[in-house]
Amino acid sequence: MTTTAILIPLLPLFAGVVISVLGKRFVSYVPTIGISATVGAGILSIVTLYSVSSGEPFRVTLWPLQDDGSSFFTFGMLVDRLTAVMMVLITGVSTVIHVFSVRYLRGDSGYARFFALLGFITFVILALVSSPNLLMLFVFWQLLSWALYLILAFNFSHVPAYQNAFKTFIVHRVGDVAFLCGLVLTYHYFGTLEFAELFQRASEQVHVISLLPGNLLDVTAPSVIALLIFIGAMAKSAQFPLHVWLPDTMDSPTPVSALMHAGIVNAGGFLLNRLAPLYALSPDVLHIVFIVGAATVLLGASMMLVQNDIKKTLGFSTMGQMGYMIMECGLGAFALAIFHLIAHGLFKASLFLSAGTVIHSARHEPKFPSSLTHKPVRLPTQASWVTGLTITLLMPLFILMVAHGLLEVPLQDAHGAVIFLFFSWVTASQAIFSLSRLHNVASWKVSGAMIGTLFLIGFTYLWAGEQFTHFLYPEPGVADEFFVAAALNPTVFDTMILLATFLILFGWFYVYTDAKGHTIINPDRILAFQQRLYILLINRLYVDLVYVRWGNMLFQLAQKFGHRY
Repeated sequence: MTTTAILIPLLPLFAGVVISVLGKRFVSYVPTIGISATVGAGILSIVTLYSVSSGEPFRVTLWPLQDDGSSFFTFGMLVDRLTAVMMVLITGVSTVIHVFSVRYLRGDSGYARFFALLGFITFVILALVSSPNLLMLFVFWQLLSWALYLILAFNFSHVPAYQNAFKTFIVHRVGDVAFLCGLVLTYHYFGTLEFAELFQRASEQVHVISLLPGNLLDVTAPSVIALLIFIGAMAKSAQFPLHVWLPDTMDSPTPVSALMHAGIVNAGGFLLNRLAPLYALSPDVLHIVFIVGAATVLLGASMMLVQNDIKKTLGFSTMGQMGYMIMECGLGAFALAIFHLIAHGLFKASLFLSAGTVIHSARHEPKFPSSLTHKPVRLPTQASWVTGLTITLLMPLFILMVAHGLLEVPLQDAHGAVIFLFFSWVTASQAIFSLSRLHNVASWKVSGAMIGTLFLIGFTYLWAGEQFTHFLYPEPGVADEFFVAAALNPTVFDTMILLATFLILFGWFYVYTDAKGHTIINPDRILAFQQRLYILLINRLYVDLVYVRWGNMLFQLAQKFGHRY
């Protein structure tokens, strides 16, 4: 099994090297080499997943050859259930992208170069998720940023492509500086970068860092380290305010977008999961993680609604979904975040590849909707109101009762209530914003089918999430410890639930009065607010402009300093 695990990252690396050396001479064999290597790595990943699922995790040390525990840096692999699951996901998505790229990029001058970069990126991500220590993970974290820069600048003759690739590289450097500081502090206070030893020493040793003179602000070392590493995860997973690079990476080929949005941006969620025992020692940092994720969800979804480009719409959608993943980590649901990561990766890869096909078809066969086919919007029917109310108000409560009774989800604990009540209720409230789409629900059969389908999806998701949690953390009590560490203050939790309930009820009341021709708010004020909000969102809250001005100021200061000395 050791040899099998080693071959998983080496096969894509070997394919990338062969293609980069011989690709231009044997162009017709390039996709065959890349696909064969990735499929082989995928098969070995499935075998490895089965092995660690039925057995124990194992570790492979490649350097030093005789590991006596005295070496500062060890190079090898740590293969547990988390690693094996990520390997299957990475090789699966990479295989699909390889196959799609065969015809999509045929005839491109950089055909061989693209497949070589794709193989190298696959190797880097596989090595990253199998890193046995923090230093090796950081090394491949850096290599991933460099590889991402190269593949985003694939169309280097197109000026916006390499400009946005450089912007991505700079934003990632900001997060990586914080990551490096966290790594240095880790070794300084705990004397090791190996994951198992680090978690044990962090739980046994108490180190306090004074941030202000006179011990005015003392924090524990795990909290500072976890916060610094989280900043690195924020940059890689496009969390606010380090999200500015993600929407501008659409000038690269569609397969690159699919790989990035289905695989690379997930690195932040994986990093938090790998260091979950460390974050469990830092409840305050978990609360910060939750707040950052919530802000990213809100802003990403809002900016997505005002886009007029299909790929940018999907880009902001990814930003919002990554915010959900980070929120789940902040609530202690680390296994649920990985489950979300897998589902989003597969779904978003298919969306981007489909978007590329649609764009290609639209350029060759443009079609415009006929003005004669426009139909006036009908008023909501009784079936529409019943469907919307059931989805928004009754379904979450019913799912909660079933989850508590059948799935044995401990809702009496604060963490269980946060995960299932808050997420189910707020997510279901999205039906309010999609109520106009329910206007066509004039049949009770259609309405019943819609409600039944949503119930089935909700139950399936809860059941699968619960089973996946037990699979990823089979040790008794481990997952519960994460939930307890991330539990919110009861007052804060109650306020969140009451606020969400108020917004849901107010939204329904506003929609109902508007459908009846009544208004509870001055229409002119609503229109003015919508216009200002639209301008703010279409300009991305002017965060990019602020960063540009800061960059220009730093550049001017550097010029003055250079001329002076």
